[in-house]
Amino acid sequence: MNTQQLIENVPFNRLIGTLPETIEHITMDSREVRKGSLFICIKGYTVDGHDFAAQAAVQGAVLIVSEQPLEIGNTAILVVEDTDRVLGLLAAKFYGYPSKDLQMIGVTGTNGKTSVSGMLHSMLMELGKSSALTGTIGFNLNGELHQSSNTTSDALTTQRMIAQAKETGCSHMTMEVSSHGLILGRLAGVEFNTAIFTNLTHDHLDFHGTMEEYGHAKGLLFSQLGQNLQEKKQAVLNADDPWSKQYADMTPHPVYTYGIKEDAQFKAAGIHMDNHGTTFTLNCPEGEFAVSMKLLGHFNVSNALAAITALYAEGFTLEDVLAALSRIAPVEGRMQKVELDAPISIFIDYAHTPDAIEKAIDAVADFKTNRIIFLVGTGGNRDKTKRPIMAEKASVADYVVLTTDDPRYEEYDSILNDLQTGMAHDNFACIGDRGEAVKHAVAQAEPGDIIILAGKGHEDYQIIGSTKYPHSDKEIAIKETLKKFC
Repeated sequence: MNTQQLIENVPFNRLIGTLPETIEHITMDSREVRKGSLFICIKGYTVDGHDFAAQAAVQGAVLIVSEQPLEIGNTAILVVEDTDRVLGLLAAKFYGYPSKDLQMIGVTGTNGKTSVSGMLHSMLMELGKSSALTGTIGFNLNGELHQSSNTTSDALTTQRMIAQAKETGCSHMTMEVSSHGLILGRLAGVEFNTAIFTNLTHDHLDFHGTMEEYGHAKGLLFSQLGQNLQEKKQAVLNADDPWSKQYADMTPHPVYTYGIKEDAQFKAAGIHMDNHGTTFTLNCPEGEFAVSMKLLGHFNVSNALAAITALYAEGFTLEDVLAALSRIAPVEGRMQKVELDAPISIFIDYAHTPDAIEKAIDAVADFKTNRIIFLVGTGGNRDKTKRPIMAEKASVADYVVLTTDDPRYEEYDSILNDLQTGMAHDNFACIGDRGEAVKHAVAQAEPGDIIILAGKGHEDYQIIGSTKYPHSDKEIAIKETLKKFC
């Protein structure tokens, strides 16, 4: 791309050297630099890209964007105030603003982002659309999964993924939108058509400080829909969450509401669940519809309502949308039943907030025949204030196993001590090693019991220190169950 065109919207303080005529590639990782690259120096949590600028030049970078003057041979240096902000401007420009050519759906909220996004992606494919999805589980391009490191990737990776979706012919792309991603500018240049809010509950206060700041961060998705009313855009809000009223005020675009408890345009009634799925009646502007799905839990009814409402707002017929919903499988690691020929039921879930734990237990309560055994863990070196609340919510279960979830650099006892202060009964065990904790949960099980393994969901690793070690709740549970019952 022509360099002058690439940087025409970038405010800069100083240019050292002569701009190259063209840029072939943009990266913020010095290991990816090749001949013709633009290397942008980003200050991360653990490393500073400025320290790798000289290495980037040696590897072929023809332009380096920096927050400080650098003298590196003949390589041109563009000095700017904020490389994070400039990264978004450059990435969107370099890839040609690809989100303009796709129907972009953004999903934000504390819980349900992955489930709603996954439902939408699967339903769109059932509806015959070519679809892409990015979020916690990774980058899914028409059913082919690629790993990603964050719920919302950095601005450069985000634009690259959207461009790839466009190049492969996708008509739609659904993105999980985290509060971190919104605050840190990772969505710069992304034009969303539909913005969805699931809920706001206690989480990430180690980063945001207060619930007010956390709520404000989520609201950026709706304010960033913009003011151009010639464009068809819409917000889809959960009427059961009071934050929706604030988010409705943040956009001039049409607002669609969904809910179970409060008045909403799309409301569920007559909810019935069994071991295999859920049915309910949908009341909406089009009338009354019978809904059947393979997903469990009142929270998944809410998630399904979000997906239904969004696709209706996008222009699909309700008959087609509900037929697609009835066919899709549960999202991986989200109240996912482990298929086993055994006298117990095991569910894998990602619940790692107090609200999600409460909803996970509620999801199986209606068909409980014996005990609910709940395993709950929390990450190390993260928000400590939610730990006792998580254990309190888990106490609704008959037996609780307190453990860890990515302990990082924090000692097991530190995490477990915080958790157990919230326990409301004495029927629990503290086991720091998560693998041993899963084994213990299965060992305690009796015929008719329901086990919920919460916190890791689809993840197949555990972070101890700074290293990822292989770990799968599901694989351990299957092995232990077969050993005990089969």
